[in-house]
Amino acid sequence: MEKYAAVDLGAESGRIIVGDVREIEEIYRFENRPIRIGDNIFWDVLNIFAEIKTGLKRAFARHRIRSIGLDSWGVDFALLDCQGDLIGSVYHYRDPRTDDVPDRVFSLIPKREIYEETGIQYMAINTVHQLYAAKQQKPGLVDQACSLLTLPNLMHYWLTGVMANEYSHASTTQLYNPRTRDWSWRIIDALGFKRDWFGDILAPGTNLGSLLPHVAEEIGASAEVAVIASATHDTACAVAAIPAPGKGKHAYISSGTWSLLGIETPEPIISDKSYAYNFTNEGGADGGIRFLKNITGLWIIQECKRHWDRIDRQYSYGELTDLAREFGPAEFGIDANDPRFLKPGLIEDSMPDRIIAACREAGQRVPQSPAEFVRGVLQSLAGLYADSVRELEEAAERPVEALYIIGGGSRNSLLCELTARAAGLPVFAGPVEATAIGNILVQAISMGDIESIDRGRELVRDSYAIAEFSP
Repeated sequence: MEKYAAVDLGAESGRIIVGDVREIEEIYRFENRPIRIGDNIFWDVLNIFAEIKTGLKRAFARHRIRSIGLDSWGVDFALLDCQGDLIGSVYHYRDPRTDDVPDRVFSLIPKREIYEETGIQYMAINTVHQLYAAKQQKPGLVDQACSLLTLPNLMHYWLTGVMANEYSHASTTQLYNPRTRDWSWRIIDALGFKRDWFGDILAPGTNLGSLLPHVAEEIGASAEVAVIASATHDTACAVAAIPAPGKGKHAYISSGTWSLLGIETPEPIISDKSYAYNFTNEGGADGGIRFLKNITGLWIIQECKRHWDRIDRQYSYGELTDLAREFGPAEFGIDANDPRFLKPGLIEDSMPDRIIAACREAGQRVPQSPAEFVRGVLQSLAGLYADSVRELEEAAERPVEALYIIGGGSRNSLLCELTARAAGLPVFAGPVEATAIGNILVQAISMGDIESIDRGRELVRDSYAIAEFSP
């Protein structure tokens, strides 16, 4: 098969990866560092776009590439004026501006009604709350808006000039109705948002056309190179590359900064139990639904590491995992979904400090060493995964007989072992680069090189090492 370029934007870094479904190569990696100004946190989207072009230029210098696809995390967005120019800065989903917003939104349209309309779990970071915060706090700026683009689709617009949002990413906004397969005009109207902000919703794999001439010239690409609106949500891409046979009795955990635990279904599951357990219905790469729960994942360890790097010494993630394994079982546990663990740690309020505070409140042993912190967090995540699997089985009325862990967290053998033990299920780990592989897979389907996601998954199973952990 010909080669494809996947632009995979993560909360810590962005990568440009080139290959086909069977083999990939990382061409370029750049740090994606949020910008803190006063009490606010922003994404440096202009630098992200510049880095994307730098990486693509290197890719085109080394390979013949047929198309480009881009994915990123969910919920974040940009507003543009009627000339297509950016209005203001793009806020980071961990910015505190939404802390008190959900209650105000629920006073206009009840929380349960929002869930019934969208099937999206409650999180203060959701687009609906971010947009309402912008409308209340920055009315002068918001009044200038003519369009809303989710973050990867903003990058697509700057690459191609095409302004539209792709399904898998639009579904994360809590402004989309998975039953009508359109924007939730009921919520949009109730919150006073302008209908004109919300344009076309594209199916995953839509060919957006060619690069803008000045972009093609800058990165050294030919006019024949296509830009594909792959499944632009990173988890949708990752799930497309699960090496499971069919869509049987398995669940997945897309493990990284966040842990996304769920199953694939053709239709949304919106019920009393899915609401009570806070499950969400997001768009899949095949046009179906990813029924899942967002769990704060390795972010907690990332923030602990950032603190230790600053005040102690720099550890690698592998070193921290090895230390945690040697330490043995920890005598504390935390609720990884506690809101206190959501925001970035500061010097005077670090992530380890927050863990210590949670342990003291619960009357538990206070961890002392990095090894003990990491072991306790990993045990807590594994326990939370196990509990979430049981909730998933109840809400979906479907048994789970195996877990597939994909993404960066699949490297963490200790987490995989602890998860298999806590859930009492076999765990299959890998591939690590599931997001990029899935991005490329959707592009290859769009360009006619692969006939289906099922066929792509066969290629993944045959091409990558998948580790197995027994309960």
